[in-house]
Amino acid sequence: MQTPKQLGFHFPAEWEKHTATWLSWPHKEASWPGKINTIYQPYCNFINEVAKGENVCINVANEALQAFATKHLQENGVNLANIKFFHHPTNDAWCRDHGPAFLVNKKTNEKAIVDWGYNAWGNKYPPYDLDDVIPTLIGEKLGLKVFHPSIVMEGGSVEFNGEGTILTSTCCLLNENRNPNLSQEQIEIYLINYYGAEHIIWVDEGIVGDDTDGHIDDTVRFVNGDSVLTVVEHNKQDENYDLLQKNLKQLHKLRIQNGKQLNIIELPMPSAVIWEDQRLPASYANFYISNAAVCVPTFRDKNDDKALQIIQDCFKDRKVVGIDSLDVIWGLGSWHCLSQQEPSL
Repeated sequence: MQTPKQLGFHFPAEWEKHTATWLSWPHKEASWPGKINTIYQPYCNFINEVAKGENVCINVANEALQAFATKHLQENGVNLANIKFFHHPTNDAWCRDHGPAFLVNKKTNEKAIVDWGYNAWGNKYPPYDLDDVIPTLIGEKLGLKVFHPSIVMEGGSVEFNGEGTILTSTCCLLNENRNPNLSQEQIEIYLINYYGAEHIIWVDEGIVGDDTDGHIDDTVRFVNGDSVLTVVEHNKQDENYDLLQKNLKQLHKLRIQNGKQLNIIELPMPSAVIWEDQRLPASYANFYISNAAVCVPTFRDKNDDKALQIIQDCFKDRKVVGIDSLDVIWGLGSWHCLSQQEPSL
């Protein structure tokens, strides 16, 4: 069977125009122990910003969860005109990782989906059987071709410039809890063939508290074809300091698909967010680029405004909106982790 790349498909950059954003409505209390009811207001605020510029497609288990979600959306002033529900039961809410990887083929005017294997970040949070089949269910619902690479891959572990380069991290993709039988070179071949890319670049580290083993969407993000935002920690006593300095040094040596050096923009980290003695993976890099806005997690921190301004300077064509994530981050992820874009043709 031909690969997506051979057929002319590729995964677009996140800032390219979307048809929709896909979400899986949060319902697993164990993901936000003692706090799940506090996340619905900021979650609805996020949906409200995204829905101003595109459809929002939400996976729910059944009519009861759809009614529960609708109630929260209405109470928080979300215009339901752009909201669509799909009865696809899920184990958890992290649609970036279990959701469909949408590809486009500009020559044939087609969309397709990659259904990567999903094992809840190295079998950390079973069961995950419902999440694992979400991309195929969506493909069937939309009448799209679905590719099955049969290896584990999560959307938060890869970052795209839309011009052929994928950025990822060794701490995640080379972790033996994902694809222990594959070498780095073999994983690169899968990335190239199934995302329709040309070139893979790697950094080593994730941030402390990230249970995904170091997803790139908490550390380094493309903002255009040759520029990245990367988080840095300025407090030398903080446990993220050395990790992020190592990434920064690596980024200065990396080249994109055309041999050009990256333009690197530094983004501060918030102060440590700790809940029940646990360091949480709070990062301004976990923003989501929608048609209408760039939605950035904020943490009631002194660096919130500075981070928002730096990100706004990177996106002249849309507004940057800070959305409180202090309760949401207790689930160990934020707006990018919760969402997956469906590009337009």
